[in-house]
Amino acid sequence: MLDAIRWDTDLIRRYDLAGPRYTSYPTAVQFNSQVGTFDLFHALRDSRKALRPLSLYVHVPFCANICYYCACNKVITKDRGRAQSYLQRLEQEIQLIACHLEPAQKVEQLHFGGGTPTFLSHDELRQLMAHLRKHFNLLDDDSGDYGIEIDPREADWSTMGLLRELGFNRVSIGLQDLDPAVQRAVNRLQSLEETRAVIDAARTLQFRSINIDLIYGLPKQTPENFARTVEEVISLQPDRLSVFNYAHLPERFMPQRRINSHELPSPAQKLEMLQRTIEQLTAAGYRYIGMDHFALPDDELAIAQEEQTLQRNFQGYTTHGHCDLIGLGVSAISQIGDLYCQNNSDLNQYQNTLAAAQLATSRGLVCNADDRLRRAVIQQLICNFSLEFAEIEQAFNIDFQGYFGALWPQLQGMANDGLIKLERERIEVLPAGRLLVRSVCMVFDAYLEQQNRQRFSRVI
Repeated sequence: MLDAIRWDTDLIRRYDLAGPRYTSYPTAVQFNSQVGTFDLFHALRDSRKALRPLSLYVHVPFCANICYYCACNKVITKDRGRAQSYLQRLEQEIQLIACHLEPAQKVEQLHFGGGTPTFLSHDELRQLMAHLRKHFNLLDDDSGDYGIEIDPREADWSTMGLLRELGFNRVSIGLQDLDPAVQRAVNRLQSLEETRAVIDAARTLQFRSINIDLIYGLPKQTPENFARTVEEVISLQPDRLSVFNYAHLPERFMPQRRINSHELPSPAQKLEMLQRTIEQLTAAGYRYIGMDHFALPDDELAIAQEEQTLQRNFQGYTTHGHCDLIGLGVSAISQIGDLYCQNNSDLNQYQNTLAAAQLATSRGLVCNADDRLRRAVIQQLICNFSLEFAEIEQAFNIDFQGYFGALWPQLQGMANDGLIKLERERIEVLPAGRLLVRSVCMVFDAYLEQQNRQRFSRVI
């Protein structure tokens, strides 16, 4: 079993830098417009030839109400009819992509994100899933990981029943905070009762996994009132929890301009919130997976981490990193072999491109040999908190210390500070370094010096 996290305030203050979350390496900041549909078709052909299993991500951008903290690609509208033209183009994209793949390629993982996927009506959800099943090899025996993001204000028992009938067996529930003053400050009024009703429905209908999202650092939050939220959430007994640090970037995300920055907690208060949350969740039996994620010991993520098979991709921590990830919908990102590509992030441009019978791929990147090597190093560190040099040397035919010799002084400094143990044959991220694993990964990022750090959130 992995050791517990060790909280070290001095180390956190020194290493709490802005940096990527490494859902990919290279990160999406490196994507460029040189990559287009030809590259996507080439990657799909390779996937088809290798008969690689698939992971599908479907982006539904619509929300009925705006949450001021949100940095997602979304469209705020009360007009439910706007979904119809989008679904028409999404179904066209599904068909165009699927004809380049082999029916034998099984969809091991499916995730609907947004926006608010349950913005769609029951008929629209049925229609979309029927179209996916027609064109992709979705599993019928409930063995796949088929998840959907839920806003409890947009779902009830009948919605949950429909989702289970359609094949979903995992739900991720946005909660953020239960304090009414905080909810008013971010324009997301959501009662504990609404959330509990959705969770009760999911349990009764035998959904396999329930995840709850929380955010610390929101306006009007205090260590005391956030601790009460965490206590209430623990009583709901989710299988997984995501506890995100709110990054206030109003110059990049327009809705955040409605947040009164004077009401935001101080950096010291945010640290206290995180420390208390970790203590509460650890006492309740949750395991720290890494990067804001916690899971019960019998959860698949915790087991995969124990067995060192955990992986990370654009959907976060996963046990399906071996699959080719195909993103469908506006702004969706695909990772197929060594290709990363992203659809247009503008809804009208996405729809107009597909209306012209063209895929909406707008930018991306093809990994080179150095990218693949560093991706493997970062993946091992961020998922397993350890790195065996021999595995990398064998896979990439290099001498590890020779290849990364210029980084050794930085790694030695981290070892002296107690973040990592640096040995001749391996790196181990120590308990005091686990909360700061992003900072360790940043050492191996060849692009970071060229990037504007203000584009990224802070580590803590």
